Amino acid sequence: MKKAVFGFLKLAVPITLGIWLVVYFYSALDAKQREQLFAAFRQADLRWLFASVVLGWLSHMSRGWRWRYVLEPMGYAPGFWNCYHAVMNGYFMNMLVQRAGEASRAVSLYRSEGVPFEKGFGSILAERIIDMLMLLGIAAVTLFLQVDKLDLLQARVKAFRAGQDTEATSGAPWWVWVIVVLVICGAVGAWLLLTRPVLRTRLRDTIRGFSDGLRSVLRMRRTAAFVLHTFLIWGLYIGMFWVGFLALPSTAEVPAAGVFAGFIAGSIGIALVQGGIGVYPAFVALIVSAYMPGVDSDDLLQPDALAMGWLLWVAQTLMIIVLGGLSLLLSAAAKRRTTS
Repeated sequence: MKKAVFGFLKLAVPITLGIWLVVYFYSALDAKQREQLFAAFRQADLRWLFASVVLGWLSHMSRGWRWRYVLEPMGYAPGFWNCYHAVMNGYFMNMLVQRAGEASRAVSLYRSEGVPFEKGFGSILAERIIDMLMLLGIAAVTLFLQVDKLDLLQARVKAFRAGQDTEATSGAPWWVWVIVVLVICGAVGAWLLLTRPVLRTRLRDTIRGFSDGLRSVLRMRRTAAFVLHTFLIWGLYIGMFWVGFLALPSTAEVPAAGVFAGFIAGSIGIALVQGGIGVYPAFVALIVSAYMPGVDSDDLLQPDALAMGWLLWVAQTLMIIVLGGLSLLLSAAAKRRTTS
């Protein structure tokens, strides 16, 4: 009876979380944003949007395959599907809790393949460093493509910020509270380490595991394959974004410089707010509007550019919720079979 209950929960919880995420994101939109969202779908060619989702899914599969190359130098050879499901579980958990995806990804691989959390997490951090370098490279290309528009884009961002609610709040600035919390946590942590030898040993083992994971990139035997997948992942990211522009006739004419600039703006929006809700479409529209053909570039948010931002956001968000939730279900089902 107990096993049946736990088995049911492992299947029901991912489905419930997926439904809750859809309801949560929709309820977080105000009336104007909902109207913008529905208007975008009424005028879109959803076939291009579906193609965009497929490219995004392929990028996540490539990321799961690439992870195996990082784990190999540490003596682990996890299966592809377990790595892929762990990647999707991480994206799904990021929707629930900001920046929780990396930890949940390492936990998922530990449960399915027995890779220690510290080593798995360290390998993920190593991947993140490589991906950050790729993003910086794309940003550099983006700047090069629009040297003649930098002043215009800067002015648009400044005007957009001026139009937001910037009313000062009373009390100490947020960064003061962050410093206070960090100091308190540091003091408590130092006291625990001084008084608990077991914690010191555990911390030493954890740091060693993180170090092994980080250094695994330098010890890879299949470096060429890793580099190939890295370029494939980011090429598919940009392709996913670019193909989405074809869903609307007006945005299909946006030049490459505008697509790259919108891609960087959307990446910033995702990083700033959990799930990029509301911010992602606005940031994409703010930049892409400057490249819309035949419109006044002084208008900050062109309707079609905003519609494109919403279409891309919904496509990416639903893909993570559906495929990430499915990976949770399949991981739970596989775990149940191995323990029964």
